[in-house]
Amino acid sequence: MFSKKIGIDLGTTYTLVHLPKRGIIINEPSVVAISTMDKKVLAVGEEAKEMIGRTPDTIIAQRPLRDGVIADYKITEAMLRYFINKALGGVKLFRPEVMIAVPAGITSTERRAVIDATMAAGAKAAYIIKEPIAAAIGADIPIGSASGHMIVDMGGGTSEIAIISLGGIVTNTSIRIGGNKFDLAIAEFIRKKYGLAVGERTAEEIKIKIGSAMYLDEEERLRMNIRGRDMISGLPRTIEVNSDDVTEALQNELQGIIAAVKSVLFKTPPELSADVMDKGMVLSGGTSLLRNIADLFFQVTGVPSYVADEPLLCVAKGTGVALDNLESYKRSILSTK
Repeated sequence: MFSKKIGIDLGTTYTLVHLPKRGIIINEPSVVAISTMDKKVLAVGEEAKEMIGRTPDTIIAQRPLRDGVIADYKITEAMLRYFINKALGGVKLFRPEVMIAVPAGITSTERRAVIDATMAAGAKAAYIIKEPIAAAIGADIPIGSASGHMIVDMGGGTSEIAIISLGGIVTNTSIRIGGNKFDLAIAEFIRKKYGLAVGERTAEEIKIKIGSAMYLDEEERLRMNIRGRDMISGLPRTIEVNSDDVTEALQNELQGIIAAVKSVLFKTPPELSADVMDKGMVLSGGTSLLRNIADLFFQVTGVPSYVADEPLLCVAKGTGVALDNLESYKRSILSTK
């Protein structure tokens, strides 16, 4: 009997689990709620996220990953164990083989921590795949061909930009800007402009509902009412914000991603540059769902830009496919025990 194979996209904001032949079976927030009294894990995923900003002193709801890497080893291990057990459906006859997607820019120490946490969480073997490779596989890009493909994977904690050819990364950069930084920028902007304090969940909702990477025309502008705490009176207050507020709030973060995209294009060999101009760049990850982000990239780089199908699921699908065809992807994957 063969062992189970599990592909995990261990994200800063969401963790997705892929099982071969079954697809994505888990898509939950990377949040763990812990009791401060006895350090026991009380909730993981969706249930724990509901607690963020609403816990009493005896409970902490926190994200164990920061900027795509492990910030709290013990809690990450507990979270991985929860997701692996949930994926196996409680049947533990065999320890699974697990493949985890990690940012291309992580250090060997950070990579080691991911492997150790996965093994401690109950895996028989742990494999590491770089996120740009996994995203490209998940976006159906033929990474094995002798041709340049550009992938921009923008997640919650990091954005990965890479040129891939012949199954490997030719040039890449990994920056710690993603959806979380966008949320913080929106909350900060609303505090400064309107004197209203909002939480990260409200900021995320604003980004999803009315956010845009480019300013919209008057008639297209989106609006929404938000509630928060007035910074002066300390009382609850409702205000209306529009999509231009979000665009203005995100300027710095977007410029950071654009600068990284330009630096990768600058370092790309001429032959591969021609391929990229020909095929365009593919955008994946949750942040690529921000309105007009592909248009913005095209405008500033001149390279056609497309958002992948189901951009949120690309990395998780890629880990599943790579694990299922381990031999074919051996060169693209750093494997370990």
